[in-house]
Amino acid sequence: MSGATQFQWVRMPFFTVAAVALATVLVLASPLSSAEDGEEFSPYVERDYPTRVYWGDTHLHTDISVDAGTMNRLGQEEAFRFARGEEVKTTHGLKARLSRPLDFLVISDHAEMYGLMPRLLAGDKAILATEKGKRWYDMLKGGDRDQIFKAAMEIVASLSEDDPPFKSDKIVRESWQAYTALADKYNEPGKFSAIIGYEWTAIGGNNLHRNVLFRDGSKVADKTVPFSQFDSKNPEDLWRALRQFEQQQNTRVIAIPHNGNLSNGRMFTVETFAGKPLTKELAELRAHFETLVEVTQIKGDGEAHPALSPNDEFADYETWDKSNLNGTELKSPEMLRWEYAREALKTGMMLEGQLGVNPYKFGMIGSTDSHTSLAAVEEENFFGKHSGVEPEPDRWKHAVIEAPNPELTVYGWQMASSGYAGVWAKGNTREALFDAMLRKETYATTGPRMVVRFFGGWDFADDDASSRSIADVGYGKGVPMGADLEAPPGTSSPSFLVAAMKDPLSGNLDRIQIVKGWMEADGKLQEKVYDVAWSGDRKPARDGKLPPVGNTVDVANATWRNSIGASELSAVWRDPDFDPAQRAFYYARVIEIPTPRWTAYEAKRFGLKMNKDVPMTTTERAYTSPIWYTPE
Repeated sequence: MSGATQFQWVRMPFFTVAAVALATVLVLASPLSSAEDGEEFSPYVERDYPTRVYWGDTHLHTDISVDAGTMNRLGQEEAFRFARGEEVKTTHGLKARLSRPLDFLVISDHAEMYGLMPRLLAGDKAILATEKGKRWYDMLKGGDRDQIFKAAMEIVASLSEDDPPFKSDKIVRESWQAYTALADKYNEPGKFSAIIGYEWTAIGGNNLHRNVLFRDGSKVADKTVPFSQFDSKNPEDLWRALRQFEQQQNTRVIAIPHNGNLSNGRMFTVETFAGKPLTKELAELRAHFETLVEVTQIKGDGEAHPALSPNDEFADYETWDKSNLNGTELKSPEMLRWEYAREALKTGMMLEGQLGVNPYKFGMIGSTDSHTSLAAVEEENFFGKHSGVEPEPDRWKHAVIEAPNPELTVYGWQMASSGYAGVWAKGNTREALFDAMLRKETYATTGPRMVVRFFGGWDFADDDASSRSIADVGYGKGVPMGADLEAPPGTSSPSFLVAAMKDPLSGNLDRIQIVKGWMEADGKLQEKVYDVAWSGDRKPARDGKLPPVGNTVDVANATWRNSIGASELSAVWRDPDFDPAQRAFYYARVIEIPTPRWTAYEAKRFGLKMNKDVPMTTTERAYTSPIWYTPE
């Protein structure tokens, strides 16, 4: 492996490997300074860069959300307790707990009719006095699962109307302030960050949802209430409302677009919401608020699509590409370009050339979009999209999204057990995490907590990949994920330092890749995926492709052996095709060896035989935020 280093841990018991992995987290401390040189003995005294990655979920729903609340009986307090590592009982009475606590959580309940469902289920007289309220109450309280699911679909469909079925500013404000107070209660700087947020949900088939995150606590967040689609279905109006709030309160807010794979060509377009050419003002507004994009979650993966990236053998991962969100519109091939993150990053370079602003200069995160109050996406501990079904024998074939056309219905087995956000912050506080999100020093994973570092610069040396001080070298010689490369010194090519360490509870690492996108002089957009570090003694074939790592999965027993792959991989890679006159971006993708998918665990747990089209293995991965190069 030219320019790559593979580290294998041997003759170490598993618990030792796990402890080392969690403790070092690729901070890889610098050597001790010499007291004789007149320097501080401790190398950490003046260190001012992030040394830990913090794990969390920015997209979780509880019974406060009008759709989740039809079936979910767990509230926001249970969601915080679960994320902090406590045991809770699920809606169906199962005991649930994470293998490891999360470091932060955003409960992003839907803005639309915020807090309505608990009032409805409690028999609020004003709600039951309406025809719809009484009807839905009877269906939800009757105990019949089919009727509950039918009521849930009716309630979700009603949100596509111009006016809410029920309107109560009092309920919304009281429910919002109860939530912000609860977030303050569970926010414990240094231990757990309860970041305040909500989801603006442009209900309808073409999913344009955004998760809105606040930097501050309740004193600031209480100055507003969630902006909902009943205020406007146009995301541009959301940005304008958030800008006004920022200016009035002297604060910062982020709006994170939902995975774009169900937007049917609407999420990352070159047009305004009204279908007109994008303006510089709107491009600046979007770039200001949408510093991150959710690229993987339960409703599929949104990094790349095989039709858009036919030379990328890893592009077809947990792909949802039949229709829009509610199955009311078939997806056509020309829509795909405007839905996937890699294509959006390329489109952003084109728009920057035209407008002088790149509206799609975003970092990467993953999150769950779970409607169960449980941020649980480990393959063996997956509680699914909604509380209508929990781990049980028929979950795999239950309809998750029931479409008018049965061919477009989404079934349980198609859910992806994904994902989490990794944030390189200077501490576990709301402010530090939020600031890291602003500078895009983040990455997405499909669930495993692998540790990934990615730096770009002009003078990384090959032996930097062998350093046990990766962070010192990376920050000392270059810039981290989410940043910009300065103009090149002379005509040199950029170099990239990338390192990854396996999650001790998941599979070994297969390879690290760097994905490059660039714009040629004639405006043509290109991409290429480079294998830069890999396990074993494999060699690329004549076509440049690296042979598969192999597969040790025992599907019948839902287990695997880490006898292939590597515990760590690192490399310094130089772009062999660099042109200093071309705009470009680079991000790292880390691929694990195959491991059992959640469906394999479910089949083993309940003694099931699922259909042949149900996948039983998965190749978990991570996507870093890009590093951008723009010619002077």
